[in-house]
Amino acid sequence: MPTLNIDGIEVEVENGSTVLQACEAAGIEIPRFCYHERLSISGNCRMCLVEMEKAPKLIASCAMPAGDGMVIHTNSDKVRRGREGVLEFTLINHPLDCPVCDQGGECDLQDQYLYYSGDDARYTEARRVVSKEDFGPLVKTMMTRCIHCTRCVRFSEEIAGVPALGGIGRGDHLEITTYMEQPFASELSGNVVDLCPVGALTNKPYAFSARPWELKSTETFDVHDAMGSSIRADARGREVMRFLPRVHEDVNEEWISDKTRQAVDGLKYNRLDTPYVRRDGTLQPASWDEAFDAIADNIKGKKMAALVGDLCDLESMYALKGLMTALGSEAIDCRQDGAKYGGKHRVGYLFNSGIAGIDEADACLLVGSNPRKEAPVLNIRLRYLSKRGPIASVGDVENLTYPVQHLGNTVKALENILAGKGDFAKALKAAKNPMIILGSGAASHKDGAYILKLAHDIADKFGMVRDGWNGFNILHHAASRVGAMDLGLVTDGGVDGILDGAASGEIDVVFNMGADEIDLGRLEKAFVIYQGSHGDAGVKYADVILPGVAYTEKPGTYVNMEGRVQMAPRVIFGPGDAREDWTILRALSERLGHVLPYDNLAELRAKMIADHPALAAVDQLPEEPWADFGVAGKASDVPITNLIGDFYQTNPIARSSKVMAECSTAYVGAKFVAEATGTNG
Repeated sequence: MPTLNIDGIEVEVENGSTVLQACEAAGIEIPRFCYHERLSISGNCRMCLVEMEKAPKLIASCAMPAGDGMVIHTNSDKVRRGREGVLEFTLINHPLDCPVCDQGGECDLQDQYLYYSGDDARYTEARRVVSKEDFGPLVKTMMTRCIHCTRCVRFSEEIAGVPALGGIGRGDHLEITTYMEQPFASELSGNVVDLCPVGALTNKPYAFSARPWELKSTETFDVHDAMGSSIRADARGREVMRFLPRVHEDVNEEWISDKTRQAVDGLKYNRLDTPYVRRDGTLQPASWDEAFDAIADNIKGKKMAALVGDLCDLESMYALKGLMTALGSEAIDCRQDGAKYGGKHRVGYLFNSGIAGIDEADACLLVGSNPRKEAPVLNIRLRYLSKRGPIASVGDVENLTYPVQHLGNTVKALENILAGKGDFAKALKAAKNPMIILGSGAASHKDGAYILKLAHDIADKFGMVRDGWNGFNILHHAASRVGAMDLGLVTDGGVDGILDGAASGEIDVVFNMGADEIDLGRLEKAFVIYQGSHGDAGVKYADVILPGVAYTEKPGTYVNMEGRVQMAPRVIFGPGDAREDWTILRALSERLGHVLPYDNLAELRAKMIADHPALAAVDQLPEEPWADFGVAGKASDVPITNLIGDFYQTNPIARSSKVMAECSTAYVGAKFVAEATGTNG
């Protein structure tokens, strides 16, 4: 391990480190524009110049390997003059339009010019002008501001896996553009806005909406998939203006998907802000008392069941279960997709290796999953894995942005692997840390219980589960799913059994808490109570509507696919008469004569944790004991398919978003996503 002397400080760094990393280890800040910790080194901007003794000139610290005995100076007159010169050249062609630039107040160039610049620029010649590029509905371009750091180019190739960006021309004529004048078709495209150190790439839907100093920031979590990405919600008044990623190395690193970032406008539209009661065949606005009276009048002596949607928090689901139990019903289910996993063994429905555990794997089998649509940020880690070992899939042929061996689309392919047939079975046997990932397409398949059994046996046979390693993983797409399973919100027959019971008249009353992804036409005969934040599919057959608030408008607890408990605070207050879901259920229980045993959120959480102790471990990756699950059977010829067809329209908030609708039209309708890269998955 080399030892360096940096400004008189002795520092030891790992082999392979750069001088820039050594300086940071010594606590010394080095300015940079092109260097980024998660991207390859390009050495474009030269802003990171430092002085190395015995070197004939200043060195670019980002590209210089740290060597033993190096003596580095980071604040000498020579270094200061070098950085001033770099900034002067950078600003030669940069337009002075900071007052109208959306990057103003968050611009690396502004910040570094303040601390490292010299006198005013001496350049008086005409500045170059570059035409705007169309990067799609999410990224606004002003390429005259571009300083050619190539962060966006490296991100598109190395992280997103969609090599749609690049440089054309040379010297003063170099431009960053999209090839073939196509949009940057990636589910992760918005991250280039965070990476851009100037205002060349900005958030198009957010353009000219607010300034950073006007916003109140709240650290929270995303619910558009089951990863539970760490995000920051920026709000002005009673409106969430934007979402930005937070660093969480074990979950989302520092990336978020475009749906997480840009479905924010869905929080404004199609909202439920007052109770409704169906009268004379039409839904009409009502007071809370009228809504509760209608429920009380129609559930006496009736058989009841409950459905739970994909965006619910633990508190609301726990309160709903308590109310249903008090009313004498155990029929409550969360598996809208018809998944066949049960709630008996937690290890059978978790992403047991942890999301960061993908970095330790050296072979992976995907079953009925398209992680590019189910969890785009997780797909980044699978791209890294593909460079270390083989990845194979059973299911639809998909373009996942990395090479994948397609083994077939029927359960027979899994039986062959279990029998040791094929090259990939040999690769699994040779791997040190193999893993298997079952997506919703596998768990919800007709033979889902048998697929789970086969996956369990494959994990046993190929050493996927041992001390210190559990490579059996379920990839969920619903934020509420693991939490609902932990609370035991499963019933025999599942959601389909409840819907069939309502259609046949065996179930008289259905309490629907935000379940909008199913065929609700079968509820036409039942008395339906719908509780949710948006007027989505669930309200069509509702007889009473109870307006809840969205995830940004209440303090709530969620459990991500790993089993990691995450506590999200309130960002803003909800619209109109909308209330927190658990408070609605608490008030309703009092009206029905079955008062729930808590009066505030702290009491609810204390009782919930007492009943389910695993929920007390906040932001910790659980280790569950291996168990036997799944049901042996006989395979059918029904193909294993992936459930998510349109990434941008997967939940009520996304479907209410005008930006997501525009993305759906631009990318899914035009099939840009499938054609954006030459890599054939």
